[in-house]
Amino acid sequence: MNLESLGWNHFFADNFSSYQEQGYTVGRVIQQQKNRYIISSQSGEIPAEISGRMHYQNSFPAVGDWVVIGEKQAKIYDILPRKSKLSRKIAGTQTDEQIIATNIDTIFLVSGLDRDFNLRRIERYLVLIWESGATPVIILNKADLCPNLEQHQAELETIALGVPIICISALNKQGLEALLPYLEFGKTVALIGSSGVGKSTITNQLAQQEMQAVNSLRKDARGRHTTTHRELIVLPSGGLLIDTPGMREIQFWQGEEGLQETFSDIDKLAHLCRFRDCQHDTEPGCAVQQALLEGTLSQQRFASYQKLQQELDYADQRQNKKAALVEKEKWKKIHKALRKNPKG
Repeated sequence: MNLESLGWNHFFADNFSSYQEQGYTVGRVIQQQKNRYIISSQSGEIPAEISGRMHYQNSFPAVGDWVVIGEKQAKIYDILPRKSKLSRKIAGTQTDEQIIATNIDTIFLVSGLDRDFNLRRIERYLVLIWESGATPVIILNKADLCPNLEQHQAELETIALGVPIICISALNKQGLEALLPYLEFGKTVALIGSSGVGKSTITNQLAQQEMQAVNSLRKDARGRHTTTHRELIVLPSGGLLIDTPGMREIQFWQGEEGLQETFSDIDKLAHLCRFRDCQHDTEPGCAVQQALLEGTLSQQRFASYQKLQQELDYADQRQNKKAALVEKEKWKKIHKALRKNPKG
């Protein structure tokens, strides 16, 4: 398989040139299961593991990454710079980043119209997507099961400003042709959304074969995790698709730029406030409060903005605290080593 069909372009070629001079080759991660990877390259698909140096540096590739590999052994030695990165904080209390997929051009945010339509949850997803550097497209799936489709579309347009919205019924193969312009040769698209919204069905329809198992909803109407790992596949259209397991927790790792983009209406209002550090509470000349009074900004959307801003501030504090502890531990080890060998 030639590299261009995997999304290779001048950006990656420029960053790989120095490695090429040293005799390395390159491939793209198409599948990850724990610490083992499947790499697709000009030589075909090969299993690979990361080098000891990368283990030591805690540097792990993700699906979508272009990686530097040895010419004679299936070992990953480095990760080329990414042009986009979709990530979140890992589930639970640990302060660590989980990279979902990288080097994505477009992200299809899939919402099911049978049960999963939730404006506040969609806002949260949009913050992740805009922060990644990719472009969002919202897919409203199971349109055949929704009696008030136009109402849902109108509601969504008030919070997904400028984001394309496509209504489909993947199971009935309706509306899928509207997705094809985003899946041109060498372009990478990732599917994200809750379990049960139909991501696997969309994948199978676009791939024109059963790439992912499809399960019915559970009795409590919550989705089953039919996709258990991330995988990049080449579609008949020439585009590349990354299906991802459903997310039940959407915790932010970073997101300040994503928040501003998702809530660009509030961001524009904030620039009209009398004071630069306006908290949009009781300050005089607050354009945000004025919009709330006039009804041009809904209380629910502003409350969502405030909630997500608080979460991002907390995430930033946790990361700074962890970085400080890591730095402190590093110097403790250095001082301990110096005490054992004072002559250095």
